[in-house]
Amino acid sequence: MKSHHHRLMFMFLVIFAQKIELLTAKAFTGTYGINYGRIADNIPSPDEVATLLRAAKIKNVRIYDADHSVLEAFSGTGLQLVVGLPNGLVKEMSANASHAMTWVKENVQAFLPKTSICGIAVGNEILGGGDYELWEALLGAVKNIYNALDKLGLAGVVQITTSHSQAVFANSYPPSSCIFKENVAQFMKPLLEFFSQIGSPFCLNAYPFLAYMSDPENIDINYALFQKTKGIYDMKTDLHYDNMLDAQIDATYAALEDAGFKKMEVIVTETGWASLGDSNEAAATVNNARTYNYNLRKRLAKKKGTPLRPKMVLKAYIFAIFNENLKPGPTSERNFGLFKPDGSISYDIGFHGLSSAESSLLSLKAVQSQGLSKSYILILTISAAALFKNLPCYASETESNSKPECRAPCWIVLSHMKSKVSIPMAVLSTSPESLSSCEEVCFGRNRSQRAADFFS
Repeated sequence: MKSHHHRLMFMFLVIFAQKIELLTAKAFTGTYGINYGRIADNIPSPDEVATLLRAAKIKNVRIYDADHSVLEAFSGTGLQLVVGLPNGLVKEMSANASHAMTWVKENVQAFLPKTSICGIAVGNEILGGGDYELWEALLGAVKNIYNALDKLGLAGVVQITTSHSQAVFANSYPPSSCIFKENVAQFMKPLLEFFSQIGSPFCLNAYPFLAYMSDPENIDINYALFQKTKGIYDMKTDLHYDNMLDAQIDATYAALEDAGFKKMEVIVTETGWASLGDSNEAAATVNNARTYNYNLRKRLAKKKGTPLRPKMVLKAYIFAIFNENLKPGPTSERNFGLFKPDGSISYDIGFHGLSSAESSLLSLKAVQSQGLSKSYILILTISAAALFKNLPCYASETESNSKPECRAPCWIVLSHMKSKVSIPMAVLSTSPESLSSCEEVCFGRNRSQRAADFFS
C-alpha cells in the first residue's frame, strides 16, 4: 500500500513538473529584466552571456539590434528576448513595406521558436530627439513591422514597442501635472492610438540618476536611491512618493491620461545608476550604483504598482549587463554595468559572476549526464526541499545594502546515481523574490517554481 502511494505521488510530481515547464516557457518571468548593450570590444561572448543570465535567473532581455550571433546563442535557453530595430533603419522601414517584411523574416521568423523572441523595439528615444525626420517616420515603421508580423502569423507572439526618454514631457513635477510637449504630442497621439489598438505598452527610459545629476541642490539623493526620505507630496492626487522612480512612472501615467490613454500600461525599458563618472558626476559611485540597483531589485520583487496605479505591477529592464568601453560621451555612459567585462560582478546586489555561473551550469550538466530528465531532477529538488526544510539557517550581512547570505548546509545528494552529484540548494533558491530574509533565501516560497526556472 505504501509503495502504491509513493508511485501515485511520483506520477503526480511528474505531471506537476511538466506543467511548470510549460508555464514558464511562455510568460514574462517576474518583474525583472536587463538590457544587453554591446558597444564594447572586451565583453564576454553571447554564449557566455546566455550562461550568465540563466544562472542569475534573469529571463527578460533587451538588445538594441537583431545580431544573429546573439539570437543563435540564446536559442534553446528560454531567455525572453526583445530585439531592436536600430534608429538608422527606421526611415527605410517606414518607406518600404517589403523591406520591413524582409527584415522580420530574416531577423525574427528565422529564429523562432527556438529563440524566444517576444518583442521588437522599433527605434529608441526617437520622439523628443534631434532628428525630426525620424519623428515623422516612426509610426510608419511601427505599422509596417507590425503588418509584416501579422501576415506571417506572428502578431500574437511578438509585441511591437518603442521606448521614450523623459524629453517627451513638458513637465513632470509634481507627477499629476505631467503632459506631453506640444510638438511631441502631434506625433505621440497617433502612435499611442495604434499601440492601444494592438495592446502594446508605453515604454519609458527612466533615470533618477540623470534627474538627480541635473539638480543635486534641490533633489535629495536618498529620494533617488530608494533610501529613507520625506519624499514628495502631490496635492492634486493626495499621493505621497518615497522614491523618484515611482514619481517618474506616475508622471508618465498622468501624461497618458491627459492624452486619452488612461488604461495603457507603462513598462520601464531602461533604468540604472552609473558606478563611475567624470569630476562633475560626483553621484556616479560604486556605493550609489549598488544602493540603487539593490533597492530597485527589492522594489520589483514586491510585485506591486505605483501610488497612482497600485494594481499595475511594475516591470523594469535594468541598464545594463556590462560596462561598455566604446560608448561615447561622459565617463558615466561607459559604467552602468552590473558586470565587468571579464564577467565578474561590478558590485554585489545578489548576483554571481560568470565563473560561478559556468560552474553552476557544469554541475547541472553533470547531473543530466547521469540520464535524468529535467522533470525528474525537479521532482528530486522538490522532495529534497521538504526533507531539508527544518535545517538551521544562518544569515550574515557584510554591509547594509548586501543580500543576506545563506550559510545553511542545504545540499541535495542524488544518492541513487552511480556517481553522486551534489547541488547547492542556495543556487536553486536565490531569486529577487526572496531577498528579505535568510529563511526565504534558503527555504523560501515558490521553491518548485525557482527550481523549474533553473532547469528550464
